[in-house]
Amino acid sequence: MEAVILILGLLVVAFMALGVYATVKVVGAARRGVDRTITQARRTVEDTTLRAKSYGQLGVGGELAQLRLSLRTSMRATQDALRAGAAEDASLSESLGLFDRLSVHGLELDAELKALEREPDKATVSSRLPGLKERTAQITRSADSLRWAARDRARKFADDELSALNAQIDMEAGALRHWTTADSAPGPAPEWGGGADAPTGVRPDSGAPDEDRRKQPEAITARDPRRSNAYPWQKAARPETTN
Repeated sequence: MEAVILILGLLVVAFMALGVYATVKVVGAARRGVDRTITQARRTVEDTTLRAKSYGQLGVGGELAQLRLSLRTSMRATQDALRAGAAEDASLSESLGLFDRLSVHGLELDAELKALEREPDKATVSSRLPGLKERTAQITRSADSLRWAARDRARKFADDELSALNAQIDMEAGALRHWTTADSAPGPAPEWGGGADAPTGVRPDSGAPDEDRRKQPEAITARDPRRSNAYPWQKAARPETTN
């Protein structure tokens, strides 16, 4: 009895532990989803703000916003392209490593540009703009190079696969049209008697040719008038009676 109670207690504890683990996993997944949604919403708001500043604000503030928007757009597009391609092409893992190293410099530059937006000394910021533009151009140029190289690689693989598929389809189409040569080839002559001594057109069970057998007249039997076909509107014929 004590063993049964011990086993039941262990089962209850195991089920409770499993429930707690499942709850933690669900809560963690929900929290990650919420964090991801918040991050995407924050990025969208920030990009919209930068776009508005780059077009509506003049001077140093507008140029800084334009640099940040160009940097973020290029880095995000390259990140999405490399991650999507690495799921199907393992060779892009090294490109992802290079992009991660490039991202460190990109994040540092974005943070510096963001801090300069709040800098009250606009003259000093203006004097540093050429160097900031050069750094932004270097990072975006490298990111664009990685992104377009990954796209060219994917397109090359797609073109090679399409060429191989077209070749297979051409071969299959040629095989399907093989009846033009198969039907034109002469077939074996039909055999009637089954032996070399049997003449053509003569059945084995008869000495007369087939044509003579078809010309023999058939016996004609007179139709019995009492068994003639009756139509539905005709009355049945009465049998003749003798007195």
